[in-house]
Amino acid sequence: MSINTDSNKYTILFAIGMVIVVGSLLAFTASSLKPNIKENERMEKQQNILYAMGINENGENDIVFVSTDKAALEFSKYITKQLVLDANGGSVENNEAYLIDVKKEQAKAKNGQKRDLPLFIGEKQGEKFYIAPIRGKGLWDAIWGYISMDEDMVIRGAYFDHKGETPGLGANIKQRYFMDDFYGEKLLTESGEFKGITVAKGNNDPKNIDKDDYEVDALAGATITGDGVSAMIKSDLKLYLPFFKNLKNQIN
Repeated sequence: MSINTDSNKYTILFAIGMVIVVGSLLAFTASSLKPNIKENERMEKQQNILYAMGINENGENDIVFVSTDKAALEFSKYITKQLVLDANGGSVENNEAYLIDVKKEQAKAKNGQKRDLPLFIGEKQGEKFYIAPIRGKGLWDAIWGYISMDEDMVIRGAYFDHKGETPGLGANIKQRYFMDDFYGEKLLTESGEFKGITVAKGNNDPKNIDKDDYEVDALAGATITGDGVSAMIKSDLKLYLPFFKNLKNQIN
């Protein structure tokens, strides 16, 4: 019995069959690649955290992360402690705190649930670094980063990234000249109140020499993305203030 390949029934059945076959192949491929994807995400987080505390292979102007084959070793070498904080600044150690999904934790907080705050303590050349992840919204999609601080919440390094900001404009938040501007900026006032950093247009300090103005120079043509960077620094890093207050009390 011959099959009428011109019939509507055949066309529909053929289409259904192709959907099943292609869907199965895609599901199998996704499942097979999942371990590799997870491993790449793990290494990328380690590289970004290390970058924020100044562990990288940068040249004069470029950005070069610690290579993937060195990331785990360098991470264990320089990151001496991983903590998960509560709202009061209390902490517990967690050797996989870097794997905490900040986006999910933000969603939990919006729903009135307890939010975990990961914090990484690094040591380099006798100095301590406190690195916190931040996440916010740019012009088109998510933006995120890591901010490295000292015990006074003075910024010692920064790394920013984005999902879909405009090339040559908002996407420049991941350019070195922008990230380097945050070095030395203070997050607290003299009285210890949290103020944050504003990515400001016309702050009359294009070389970012003034470290007492709580501002860095804005990116040209990227006002909304810059506002997003300001907002995520102020909203997310403020949550770490109780920890730093407790830390200062311990030191004093």
